[in-house]
Amino acid sequence: MLWCFWVVVFQKLMVGEIYSLVAFGFVPDDVCKSYTLEGTQMSYVFHRHCHATLPIIDKGEGVYLFDKHGKQYLDACGGAAVSNLGHSHQAVKKAMLEQLERVPFAHTGFFTSDSSERLAELICQYMPEQFNHVYLVSGGSEAVESALKMARQYFVESGKPEKKQFIARQQSYHGNTLGALAVGGNEWRREPFKPILHPSHHIAPCYAYRYQQTHESELDYSLRTANELEAKILELGAENVMAFVAEPIVGATAGAVPATQGYFKRIREICDQYDVLLILDEVMCGVGRSGSFFAFEQEEAEPDLVCMAKGLGAGYQPIGAVVANDRVYQAIADGSGFFQHGHTFMAHPVACAAAVATIETIFQDDLLTAVNQQSVLLRKELTSALAHLPYIGDIRGKGLFLGIELVADKESKAPLSKATLADKRIKQRAMENGLMCYPMGGTIDGVNGHHILLAPPFIIQSHHIDELVGKLSLTLKEVAETWK
Repeated sequence: MLWCFWVVVFQKLMVGEIYSLVAFGFVPDDVCKSYTLEGTQMSYVFHRHCHATLPIIDKGEGVYLFDKHGKQYLDACGGAAVSNLGHSHQAVKKAMLEQLERVPFAHTGFFTSDSSERLAELICQYMPEQFNHVYLVSGGSEAVESALKMARQYFVESGKPEKKQFIARQQSYHGNTLGALAVGGNEWRREPFKPILHPSHHIAPCYAYRYQQTHESELDYSLRTANELEAKILELGAENVMAFVAEPIVGATAGAVPATQGYFKRIREICDQYDVLLILDEVMCGVGRSGSFFAFEQEEAEPDLVCMAKGLGAGYQPIGAVVANDRVYQAIADGSGFFQHGHTFMAHPVACAAAVATIETIFQDDLLTAVNQQSVLLRKELTSALAHLPYIGDIRGKGLFLGIELVADKESKAPLSKATLADKRIKQRAMENGLMCYPMGGTIDGVNGHHILLAPPFIIQSHHIDELVGKLSLTLKEVAETWK
């Protein structure tokens, strides 16, 4: 077991997330198991964790996934808020097969395709009227990276090359490419790579559960927090700042934290005042996940650039997109006429066909209504089953994008000790109980705090919600025994 101890220590050091390794300097057996190879079979895959043992996926049906042993898992997180139509959706598979029969790939330096043209048209159809241009890529990090470059080129083409600084928020996460990682505010992900990241600047998150003061109204808190952006712009010099980047609902790093009323409206005013672009990252919370097709529709504020991915193709193919307003597009079109960026597999015809079928299904099957209806039921059942527990601090989110924050004390909101390894133990035990959920540590500041993210498929039914809440309650009860 000694080698397992040092594997865990090394990995925690690498991500800046070293835990107090439990009372007498060892890692508990139940956690160490996840770093132990099973049997003698060797994997040639470079996995996320080099010593992880993962079940082998075999098939998916609806809201369930099945491993090679036939074990069934209720997918309560969509992998990472990806599988919004569930698994093995016939309309999406049919669209992909039809595209494969015609042509699987054609490089965008030579051709466009019917599927990419149709997808861009569909996306713009559900955007405000000044959005008529979609840049199609293969995932969320690519989308954010593209938006950052687009913002820079916009100001270069507009004769303001001195604008080169980004501002984002602490505890934000915008992707793992170097540009996206640099602009994000998730410290443990950034730590090993800081020497090679471009400098960026961060303000406080809009995180009412933690930071709204008792005497403040919701609107007062919104304005106080949003006004940090103005202070940061003035500190850096408005002539140097090109964009503010934010998730309308903060996803993986903080656990479905929505903005408070009036926050983004004030953010938009500040951006307009100082000629700063507003980039909204809807990679996780978009495409209906929040109850509206775009999460920003609920915020009284429109972005200049919006990033999409994950649920855009429902997981059937990797795809992402940046939607640009006419002002940004026209500056480039009327300038050099060439966006100096690109990826080999951007606007991939099969991926675009899958995304077209996904969007058409969402609207034809009225799944936004389903998201809002099932959200009410899921939140009600979670509250009934969990809210009274001493370690449940907050249940929050919008639509089928909900977070549960865990605490050591409800009154003070003190976080659980890092030594509980709560996120890892919850994920492991939930899988044993046939449930996929998305626990994460470092909720508050990248080191402290734990939450569970839930993002089930839009097709989830009431009996599935009963199963979800039952299995989650059981998992928390079992794991909480170890915290004592």
